[in-house]
Amino acid sequence: MSGVRGAGEDGSDGNTEYGRKAFKRSKAHFADRITADGRDGWPVEPGRYRLVVSRACPWASRALVSRRLLGLEDAVSLAVADPVQDDRSWRFTLDPDGRDPVLGIRFLSEAYDRRESGCPGGVSVPAVVDVPSGKLVTNDYQRITLDFATEWTALHRDGAPDLYPEALRDEIDEVMAGVYEDVNNGVYRAGFATGQEEYEAACAGVFRRLEALAKRLERQRYLVGDTITEADIRLFTTLVRFDAVYHGHFKCNRWKLAEHPVLWAYVRDLYQTPGFGDTVDFDHIKRHYYRVHTGINPTGIVPIGPDLSGWLTPHHRAELGGRPFGDGTPPGPVPAGEEVPTAGRP
Repeated sequence: MSGVRGAGEDGSDGNTEYGRKAFKRSKAHFADRITADGRDGWPVEPGRYRLVVSRACPWASRALVSRRLLGLEDAVSLAVADPVQDDRSWRFTLDPDGRDPVLGIRFLSEAYDRRESGCPGGVSVPAVVDVPSGKLVTNDYQRITLDFATEWTALHRDGAPDLYPEALRDEIDEVMAGVYEDVNNGVYRAGFATGQEEYEAACAGVFRRLEALAKRLERQRYLVGDTITEADIRLFTTLVRFDAVYHGHFKCNRWKLAEHPVLWAYVRDLYQTPGFGDTVDFDHIKRHYYRVHTGINPTGIVPIGPDLSGWLTPHHRAELGGRPFGDGTPPGPVPAGEEVPTAGRP
Protein backbone atom coordinates (compact mmCIF):
# COMPACT_ATOMS: atom_id res chain seq x y z
CA MET A 1 0.00 0.00 0.00
CA SER A 2 1.37 3.39 -0.85
CA GLY A 3 0.68 6.99 -0.09
CA VAL A 4 3.24 9.68 -0.82
CA ARG A 5 3.35 13.11 -2.36
CA GLY A 6 -0.24 12.63 -3.49
CA ALA A 7 0.20 9.04 -4.61
CA GLY A 8 -2.42 6.42 -3.82
CA GLU A 9 -2.13 2.69 -3.22
CA ASP A 10 -2.17 2.11 -6.96
CA GLY A 11 0.30 4.86 -7.76
CA SER A 12 -2.50 7.25 -8.75
CA ASP A 13 -2.60 10.95 -7.91
CA GLY A 14 -3.86 11.06 -4.37
CA ASN A 15 -6.40 9.44 -2.10
CA THR A 16 -9.24 11.50 -3.58
CA GLU A 17 -8.73 9.65 -6.87
CA TYR A 18 -9.89 6.29 -5.49
CA GLY A 19 -12.98 5.29 -7.42
CA ARG A 20 -12.35 7.90 -10.12
CA LYS A 21 -9.47 6.28 -11.98
CA ALA A 22 -9.14 2.71 -13.22
CA PHE A 23 -7.37 0.65 -10.56
CA LYS A 24 -4.00 -0.86 -11.36
CA ARG A 25 -1.64 -2.09 -8.67
CA SER A 26 1.93 -0.90 -9.08
CA LYS A 27 4.72 -3.46 -9.03
CA ALA A 28 7.35 -3.07 -6.33
CA HIS A 29 9.93 -0.62 -7.67
CA PHE A 30 12.67 -1.81 -5.34
CA ALA A 31 13.05 -5.56 -5.62
CA ASP A 32 16.49 -6.11 -4.09
CA ARG A 33 16.63 -9.21 -1.95
CA ILE A 34 18.20 -9.74 1.44
CA THR A 35 19.80 -13.17 1.15
CA ALA A 36 22.02 -15.53 3.09
CA ASP A 37 24.83 -15.06 0.54
CA GLY A 38 24.23 -11.33 0.05
CA ARG A 39 24.18 -11.63 -3.73
CA ASP A 40 22.22 -8.38 -4.16
CA GLY A 41 24.56 -6.59 -1.78
CA TRP A 42 22.27 -7.06 1.20
CA PRO A 43 23.35 -10.01 3.36
CA VAL A 44 21.23 -11.39 6.17
CA GLU A 45 22.56 -9.82 9.36
CA PRO A 46 20.89 -9.60 12.78
CA GLY A 47 19.97 -6.06 13.73
CA ARG A 48 20.91 -4.48 10.41
CA TYR A 49 17.43 -4.05 8.94
CA ARG A 50 14.20 -2.43 10.09
CA LEU A 51 10.80 -3.61 8.88
CA VAL A 52 8.37 -0.72 8.40
CA VAL A 53 4.69 -1.65 8.36
CA SER A 54 1.21 -0.33 8.81
CA ARG A 55 -1.01 -2.65 10.79
CA ALA A 56 -3.81 -1.46 8.52
CA CYS A 57 -2.22 -2.82 5.36
CA PRO A 58 -2.86 -6.45 4.35
CA TRP A 59 0.36 -6.61 2.31
CA ALA A 60 2.43 -5.40 5.27
CA SER A 61 0.55 -7.69 7.65
CA ARG A 62 1.95 -10.69 5.80
CA ALA A 63 5.41 -9.64 6.95
CA LEU A 64 4.17 -9.09 10.52
CA VAL A 65 2.76 -12.63 10.71
CA SER A 66 5.79 -14.24 9.07
CA ARG A 67 8.23 -12.41 11.34
CA ARG A 68 6.29 -13.55 14.43
CA LEU A 69 5.92 -17.17 13.34
CA LEU A 70 9.60 -17.48 12.45
CA GLY A 71 10.81 -15.68 15.56
CA LEU A 72 12.68 -12.94 13.74
CA GLU A 73 11.71 -10.17 16.18
CA ASP A 74 15.23 -9.84 17.59
CA ALA A 75 16.84 -10.08 14.15
CA VAL A 76 14.61 -7.53 12.35
CA SER A 77 13.34 -4.55 14.33
CA LEU A 78 9.85 -3.18 13.74
CA ALA A 79 8.51 0.28 12.94
CA VAL A 80 4.74 0.80 12.91
CA ALA A 81 3.42 3.75 10.92
CA ASP A 82 0.31 5.77 11.70
CA PRO A 83 -2.66 4.16 9.89
CA VAL A 84 -3.77 7.57 8.62
CA GLN A 85 -1.09 8.88 6.28
CA ASP A 86 -0.99 12.24 4.59
CA ASP A 87 0.27 13.32 1.17
CA ARG A 88 3.86 13.15 2.41
CA SER A 89 3.57 9.37 2.91
CA TRP A 90 3.38 6.97 5.82
CA ARG A 91 4.34 8.89 8.94
CA PHE A 92 5.72 7.98 12.35
CA THR A 93 3.34 10.04 14.45
CA LEU A 94 2.75 7.10 16.81
CA ASP A 95 6.32 7.55 18.08
CA PRO A 96 7.59 10.24 20.48
CA ASP A 97 8.26 13.52 18.67
CA GLY A 98 6.79 11.99 15.51
CA ARG A 99 10.08 10.31 14.54
CA ASP A 100 10.98 6.68 14.20
CA PRO A 101 13.34 6.12 17.16
CA VAL A 102 15.78 3.99 15.16
CA LEU A 103 15.80 5.63 11.72
CA GLY A 104 15.26 9.15 13.04
CA ILE A 105 12.85 10.05 10.25
CA ARG A 106 9.35 11.51 10.27
CA PHE A 107 8.16 9.98 6.99
CA LEU A 108 8.93 6.71 5.27
CA SER A 109 9.49 8.72 2.08
CA GLU A 110 12.78 9.92 3.58
CA ALA A 111 14.18 6.37 3.42
CA TYR A 112 12.93 6.05 -0.16
CA ASP A 113 14.56 9.36 -1.12
CA ARG A 114 17.88 8.25 0.35
CA ARG A 115 17.74 5.31 -2.03
CA GLU A 116 16.33 7.10 -5.08
CA SER A 117 14.90 10.59 -5.17
CA GLY A 118 11.51 10.95 -6.85
CA CYS A 119 11.02 7.21 -7.31
CA PRO A 120 7.88 6.13 -9.23
CA GLY A 121 5.01 4.15 -7.77
CA GLY A 122 4.61 5.92 -4.46
CA VAL A 123 5.89 4.96 -1.02
CA SER A 124 4.56 1.60 0.07
CA VAL A 125 4.63 -0.74 3.04
CA PRO A 126 5.98 -3.23 3.86
CA ALA A 127 9.40 -1.72 3.45
CA VAL A 128 12.73 -2.96 4.71
CA VAL A 129 15.26 -0.23 5.50
CA ASP A 130 19.01 -0.59 6.01
CA VAL A 131 19.59 0.97 9.44
CA PRO A 132 23.24 2.06 9.00
CA SER A 133 22.58 3.99 5.78
CA GLY A 134 18.91 4.82 6.32
CA LYS A 135 18.21 3.68 2.75
CA LEU A 136 15.29 1.59 1.59
CA VAL A 137 16.34 -1.93 0.61
CA THR A 138 13.11 -3.43 -0.70
CA ASN A 139 9.37 -2.85 -0.91
CA ASP A 140 8.72 -6.13 -2.73
CA TYR A 141 5.73 -7.35 -0.71
CA GLN A 142 5.53 -10.58 -2.73
CA ARG A 143 9.14 -11.55 -1.96
CA ILE A 144 9.87 -10.25 1.54
CA THR A 145 8.00 -13.03 3.35
CA LEU A 146 9.31 -15.78 1.08
CA ASP A 147 12.84 -14.64 1.86
CA PHE A 148 12.06 -14.48 5.57
CA ALA A 149 11.10 -18.16 5.28
CA THR A 150 13.97 -19.35 3.09
CA GLU A 151 16.94 -16.96 3.37
CA TRP A 152 16.78 -16.05 7.07
CA THR A 153 16.79 -19.63 8.37
CA ALA A 154 20.02 -19.19 10.35
CA LEU A 155 18.20 -16.63 12.50
CA HIS A 156 14.87 -18.46 12.88
CA ARG A 157 13.80 -19.32 16.41
CA ASP A 158 14.08 -22.91 17.63
CA GLY A 159 10.86 -24.64 16.58
CA ALA A 160 10.07 -22.23 13.75
CA PRO A 161 7.67 -23.72 11.18
CA ASP A 162 8.59 -24.27 7.54
CA LEU A 163 6.25 -21.78 5.87
CA TYR A 164 7.40 -22.56 2.33
CA PRO A 165 8.30 -26.27 2.28
CA GLU A 166 10.21 -27.16 -0.85
CA ALA A 167 8.16 -30.26 -1.66
CA LEU A 168 4.93 -28.22 -1.71
CA ARG A 169 6.11 -25.02 -3.39
CA ASP A 170 4.50 -25.66 -6.77
CA GLU A 171 1.10 -26.20 -5.15
CA ILE A 172 1.57 -23.27 -2.76
CA ASP A 173 2.50 -21.00 -5.67
CA GLU A 174 -0.54 -22.11 -7.66
CA VAL A 175 -2.92 -21.50 -4.76
CA MET A 176 -1.34 -18.14 -3.95
CA ALA A 177 -1.62 -16.98 -7.56
CA GLY A 178 -5.38 -17.48 -7.53
CA VAL A 179 -5.72 -15.92 -4.09
CA TYR A 180 -3.75 -12.87 -5.20
CA GLU A 181 -5.63 -12.30 -8.45
CA ASP A 182 -9.19 -12.76 -7.21
CA VAL A 183 -9.08 -12.15 -3.46
CA ASN A 184 -6.07 -10.09 -2.28
CA ASN A 185 -6.22 -7.80 -5.30
CA GLY A 186 -9.82 -8.54 -6.31
CA VAL A 187 -11.32 -6.68 -3.36
CA TYR A 188 -9.38 -3.58 -4.41
CA ARG A 189 -10.51 -3.87 -8.03
CA ALA A 190 -14.09 -4.02 -6.77
CA GLY A 191 -13.69 -1.21 -4.25
CA PHE A 192 -11.92 1.17 -6.62
CA ALA A 193 -13.96 0.32 -9.72
CA THR A 194 -15.03 3.30 -11.82
CA GLY A 195 -18.01 1.65 -13.50
CA GLN A 196 -20.75 -0.87 -12.80
CA GLU A 197 -19.51 -3.60 -15.12
CA GLU A 198 -15.96 -3.31 -13.81
CA TYR A 199 -17.22 -3.55 -10.24
CA GLU A 200 -19.53 -6.51 -10.89
CA ALA A 201 -16.82 -8.48 -12.68
CA ALA A 202 -14.32 -7.94 -9.87
CA CYS A 203 -16.85 -8.70 -7.15
CA ALA A 204 -17.97 -11.88 -8.91
CA GLY A 205 -14.34 -12.99 -9.09
CA VAL A 206 -13.86 -12.41 -5.37
CA PHE A 207 -16.79 -14.60 -4.36
CA ARG A 208 -16.16 -17.24 -7.01
CA ARG A 209 -12.65 -17.73 -5.67
CA LEU A 210 -13.78 -17.68 -2.05
CA GLU A 211 -16.31 -20.43 -2.75
CA ALA A 212 -13.61 -22.51 -4.45
CA LEU A 213 -11.29 -22.04 -1.50
CA ALA A 214 -14.10 -22.99 0.87
CA LYS A 215 -14.58 -26.30 -0.94
CA ARG A 216 -10.89 -26.98 -0.48
CA LEU A 217 -11.06 -26.06 3.20
CA GLU A 218 -14.11 -28.21 3.89
CA ARG A 219 -11.86 -31.28 3.92
CA GLN A 220 -8.54 -29.92 5.17
CA ARG A 221 -7.55 -27.53 7.91
CA TYR A 222 -5.02 -25.52 5.88
CA LEU A 223 -4.73 -24.58 2.23
CA VAL A 224 -1.75 -26.77 1.33
CA GLY A 225 -0.63 -29.81 3.30
CA ASP A 226 -1.39 -30.25 6.97
CA THR A 227 0.49 -27.25 8.35
CA ILE A 228 0.36 -23.47 8.07
CA THR A 229 2.16 -22.18 4.99
CA GLU A 230 2.69 -18.88 3.21
CA ALA A 231 -0.58 -19.53 1.36
CA ASP A 232 -2.55 -19.34 4.61
CA ILE A 233 -0.81 -16.13 5.64
CA ARG A 234 -1.71 -14.44 2.35
CA LEU A 235 -5.35 -15.46 2.49
CA PHE A 236 -5.68 -14.61 6.19
CA THR A 237 -4.65 -10.97 5.82
CA THR A 238 -7.51 -10.34 3.39
CA LEU A 239 -10.11 -12.44 5.23
CA VAL A 240 -9.43 -10.80 8.59
CA ARG A 241 -10.34 -7.42 7.02
CA PHE A 242 -13.33 -8.68 5.07
CA ASP A 243 -16.29 -7.83 7.27
CA ALA A 244 -14.65 -4.75 8.80
CA VAL A 245 -13.84 -2.98 5.52
CA TYR A 246 -14.22 -4.97 2.30
CA HIS A 247 -17.86 -5.92 2.79
CA GLY A 248 -19.08 -2.34 3.19
CA HIS A 249 -16.34 0.05 2.14
CA PHE A 250 -15.36 -1.96 -0.98
CA LYS A 251 -18.92 -3.19 -1.67
CA CYS A 252 -17.96 -6.88 -1.60
CA ASN A 253 -21.29 -7.60 0.04
CA ARG A 254 -22.82 -10.77 -1.40
CA TRP A 255 -22.33 -12.17 2.07
CA LYS A 256 -20.29 -11.49 5.19
CA LEU A 257 -17.47 -13.78 6.15
CA ALA A 258 -19.23 -14.39 9.45
CA GLU A 259 -22.14 -15.84 7.44
CA HIS A 260 -19.98 -18.48 5.73
CA PRO A 261 -19.48 -21.45 8.06
CA VAL A 262 -16.30 -22.83 6.46
CA LEU A 263 -14.37 -19.62 5.85
CA TRP A 264 -15.48 -18.06 9.14
CA ALA A 265 -14.24 -21.11 11.07
CA TYR A 266 -10.99 -21.18 9.06
CA VAL A 267 -10.11 -17.53 9.65
CA ARG A 268 -11.00 -17.77 13.36
CA ASP A 269 -8.74 -20.82 13.64
CA LEU A 270 -5.85 -18.79 12.25
CA TYR A 271 -6.76 -15.68 14.26
CA GLN A 272 -6.60 -17.71 17.47
CA THR A 273 -3.24 -19.22 16.47
CA PRO A 274 -0.26 -17.40 18.06
CA GLY A 275 1.39 -15.22 15.43
CA PHE A 276 -1.79 -14.29 13.59
CA GLY A 277 -4.42 -12.55 15.70
CA ASP A 278 -1.82 -10.97 17.96
CA THR A 279 -0.62 -8.90 14.98
CA VAL A 280 -4.09 -7.62 13.98
CA ASP A 281 -5.27 -4.13 14.95
CA PHE A 282 -8.89 -3.61 13.90
CA ASP A 283 -8.79 0.03 15.00
CA HIS A 284 -5.89 0.76 12.62
CA ILE A 285 -7.58 -1.19 9.82
CA LYS A 286 -10.86 0.70 10.02
CA ARG A 287 -9.37 4.14 10.50
CA HIS A 288 -7.06 3.73 7.52
CA TYR A 289 -9.58 2.52 4.99
CA TYR A 290 -12.45 4.80 5.96
CA ARG A 291 -10.43 7.96 6.60
CA VAL A 292 -7.77 7.73 3.89
CA HIS A 293 -9.87 6.60 0.91
CA THR A 294 -11.68 9.91 0.60
CA GLY A 295 -12.50 9.26 -3.05
CA ILE A 296 -14.98 6.56 -2.01
CA ASN A 297 -15.76 7.71 1.55
CA PRO A 298 -15.62 11.52 1.37
CA THR A 299 -17.08 12.06 4.85
CA GLY A 300 -14.29 10.10 6.51
CA ILE A 301 -16.78 8.59 8.94
CA VAL A 302 -15.50 5.37 10.52
CA PRO A 303 -18.30 2.86 11.24
CA ILE A 304 -18.83 1.56 14.75
CA GLY A 305 -19.14 -2.11 13.77
CA PRO A 306 -18.80 -4.92 13.19
CA ASP A 307 -18.95 -6.67 16.56
CA LEU A 308 -15.53 -8.26 17.13
CA SER A 309 -16.44 -10.67 19.92
CA GLY A 310 -17.01 -13.57 17.50
CA TRP A 311 -13.30 -13.79 16.67
CA LEU A 312 -12.64 -15.58 19.95
CA THR A 313 -15.45 -18.15 19.72
CA PRO A 314 -14.74 -21.89 19.20
CA HIS A 315 -14.03 -22.90 15.59
CA HIS A 316 -13.71 -26.73 15.85
CA ARG A 317 -11.25 -26.82 12.93
CA ALA A 318 -8.87 -29.05 14.89
CA GLU A 319 -11.32 -31.90 14.16
CA LEU A 320 -9.92 -31.91 10.61
CA GLY A 321 -6.47 -32.80 11.95
CA GLY A 322 -3.41 -30.91 10.85
CA ARG A 323 -0.53 -29.56 12.89
CA PRO A 324 -0.31 -25.77 12.82
CA PHE A 325 3.48 -25.62 13.24
CA GLY A 326 4.38 -29.05 11.90
CA ASP A 327 7.18 -30.47 14.01
CA GLY A 328 7.79 -27.03 15.49
CA THR A 329 6.23 -24.98 18.24
CA PRO A 330 4.14 -21.80 18.61
CA PRO A 331 5.95 -18.49 18.85
CA GLY A 332 6.48 -17.02 22.30
CA PRO A 333 4.79 -13.96 23.77
CA VAL A 334 4.58 -10.77 21.74
CA PRO A 335 7.71 -8.70 22.47
CA ALA A 336 7.29 -5.74 24.80
CA GLY A 337 6.30 -2.65 22.89
CA GLU A 338 4.81 -4.57 19.95
CA GLU A 339 1.48 -5.46 21.55
CA VAL A 340 -1.71 -4.42 19.79
CA PRO A 341 -3.49 -1.76 21.89
CA THR A 342 -6.71 -2.83 23.59
CA ALA A 343 -8.77 -0.61 21.26
CA GLY A 344 -7.67 -2.70 18.29
CA ARG A 345 -8.57 -6.12 19.73
CA PRO A 346 -11.84 -8.02 20.28
